[in-house]
Amino acid sequence: MNEREYVLTLSCPDSRGIVAAVANLLADHGCNITESQQYGDHFSGRFFLRTQFVAEAGPTGVVGEDALRGAFAALAGGFGGGSEGSFVEWDLQARDVRPRMIVMVSRFGHCLNDLLYRQRSGLLDIDIAAVISNHADLEFLADSYGVDFHHLPLTPESKGEQEGRVLELVDSYDVDLVVLARYMQVLSEQLCTKMSGRIINIHHSFLPSFKGARPYHQAHARGVKLIGATAHYVTADLDEGPIIEQEVSRVDHTHSPEQLTAIGRDLESVALARAVNWHAQRRVLLNGDRTVIFG
Repeated sequence: MNEREYVLTLSCPDSRGIVAAVANLLADHGCNITESQQYGDHFSGRFFLRTQFVAEAGPTGVVGEDALRGAFAALAGGFGGGSEGSFVEWDLQARDVRPRMIVMVSRFGHCLNDLLYRQRSGLLDIDIAAVISNHADLEFLADSYGVDFHHLPLTPESKGEQEGRVLELVDSYDVDLVVLARYMQVLSEQLCTKMSGRIINIHHSFLPSFKGARPYHQAHARGVKLIGATAHYVTADLDEGPIIEQEVSRVDHTHSPEQLTAIGRDLESVALARAVNWHAQRRVLLNGDRTVIFG
């Protein structure tokens, strides 16, 4: 009998019986749970769930996905509770449908190169549909992987027009995620709001201690012992969006600014790739200004 695997995610006010209700609904529809994780946040009062399950096809050989969605929509409607913060968010996606993303980059290519390599090697559960840059420097890299490259120059006067073109490409490529792989421009509040929860950025973890240019040189001058990188969702508050993943490495007085930079770029690449993959696998659920990560 044909089978198809799905991922169900849920965020709602915490209450008794949610796990049992979801499990019973899936069992009633002939589904078999293969992985399930849940978390109740005492501070926010919200409950989070991620469940993978296998659905068997019916007599016609087709999985009753519409019926499953309808049944769960009706069930989730009762999880609201009617109090403050009572909104319910849920999603159901087939695991064999790979999400798509656009990567935005400026002139530093280490994170872009890492993502392209991981996709070609089968290490990312997401497809890179296109690369957008405000410079033409990295077009050769996208071309070498057979990925479309769009050069969208940017000036203070053209920011609105350029971001409008970005949104057009998001729609035309039908992408689920935009990744800022060392894209050295600040996105407008309008773009951040329109794509809330769908843009991931990477930066060195010295913020806000070492702002501006040459952060690793600033860190060297202060004799830091720990450097790192942070991947987070983008919000209108610069570099303060919900954190998805962080990587760190110990350093000492023998490391030059150039060596710190090289180590930092490796950390940025690893943290960003992990965050992208978790998002693609629907393992990241937003919890206000924080995230719940089901590893």
